[in-house]
Amino acid sequence: MIHPVIMAGGTGSRLWPLSRQLNPKQFLKLTDDNLSMLQLTVARLEGMESADPLLICNEEHRFLAAEQMRQSGHDDARIILEPCGRNTAPAIALAALQLAKGVADDGDDPLMLVLAADHLIQDVPAFQNGIAKAVPLAQQGNLVTFGIVPGHAETGYGYIQRGPELAEGSFTVNRFVEKPDQETAEDYLSSGDYLWNSGMFMFGARRYLTELEKHRPDILAICQAAFDGASEDLHFTRINESIFAECPEDSVDYAVMEKTDNAAVVSLDAGWSDIGSWSALWDVSDKDQNGNTFTGDVIAHDTERTLVRADSRLVATVGVKDLVIIETKDALLVAHKDKVQDVKKVVERIKNDGRHEHMNHREVYRPWGVYDSIDNGNRYQVKRITVKPGAKLSVQMHHHRAEHWIVVSGTAKVTNGEKTYLVTENQSTYIPIGQIHSLENPGVIDLDLIEVQSGSYLGEDDIVRFKDVYGRT
Repeated sequence: MIHPVIMAGGTGSRLWPLSRQLNPKQFLKLTDDNLSMLQLTVARLEGMESADPLLICNEEHRFLAAEQMRQSGHDDARIILEPCGRNTAPAIALAALQLAKGVADDGDDPLMLVLAADHLIQDVPAFQNGIAKAVPLAQQGNLVTFGIVPGHAETGYGYIQRGPELAEGSFTVNRFVEKPDQETAEDYLSSGDYLWNSGMFMFGARRYLTELEKHRPDILAICQAAFDGASEDLHFTRINESIFAECPEDSVDYAVMEKTDNAAVVSLDAGWSDIGSWSALWDVSDKDQNGNTFTGDVIAHDTERTLVRADSRLVATVGVKDLVIIETKDALLVAHKDKVQDVKKVVERIKNDGRHEHMNHREVYRPWGVYDSIDNGNRYQVKRITVKPGAKLSVQMHHHRAEHWIVVSGTAKVTNGEKTYLVTENQSTYIPIGQIHSLENPGVIDLDLIEVQSGSYLGEDDIVRFKDVYGRT
């Protein structure tokens, strides 16, 4: 049986302002109106003989990841939480240790299918056929990667030079090469011997650990110690932070695949893209007769080959070509399609200027629901809060702010000091500064309310939690 391992780390800064540090591209609905990139990755496993996916994500994305897995029908999916990013070689090692745990030394080696959560694959049958070709190779002890049949001379991807054929569509790996310049990429394309490096793999869990110990024993030793010091929390495996922080950063390509004597590659032609930029999204999107791709409320006149995404208001274009225009509630990006790789430089500028637009959207998701910061000013802030049925905010207090809650729809169960009471539609309640309080939705429909905060400091870090059902401190 195949054990899918989905790597869902990363921030996707080149897709700002839609992708943010606390809500990156793998959790966004970029190519599908109903499913996020992560959920599409899970969906393309349907029909295969595989176990529940094992997810690896950042600590700060744990509830977002768990909720999307639940929506995909995997309520009990195990999620490994990386306390800090250390690239793909350590991340895969943690997954391999999890899968190998409890397997006898003489038992079967769990077969890992390592996938990225933020890739697009348009031809799912071709993808699954490629996976089937990789299984016997991995069972024979090979470390298998998947090489994408190149459609053009691309300078943004690494390449794999294939060697002798092992089976139909499967080859030994001659070498891995870095992202080439344009002339070299054209040479690779014309030779027919090179494939794009997709970053997808298949190998036995213990087989990978053996190769990692051979080539990067320092990484394996720290990963093993951090995994041994892990704790279990609901469906989460929390890796020991103090130990894992000492792990060297390295990719699986550099640490293992370029060094092993047993690398194999399966040729894959399945409409693959890593959606690494806004121009890449335009490439794979449906277009009108003028080559435009529009999402949201858009009015265009004399506009060609342009991507527009309007999330919260009308966007109008007149007399423009080859642009990317992305509108969110708190930011607007206008860029030429040829320059979208530089969006990450804007993100760095935002960070360096001490701003917050790289971190999160105006709408912020929590395990209990979502809030939207509608307005703020000197000593006040207004939020619209939605609490899911049966969900509960932590028992908490604030040192610097008071809160006034007005219920718009649904029913709120409020604990306000020593009192607990219900607040229903068109009713309100007041939480003084320093008062211990909590909010719960006891009903079967969403609870919507308006929160007005007032005080000398309104930061999200002014929260003292006394009890939390989601394990937050």
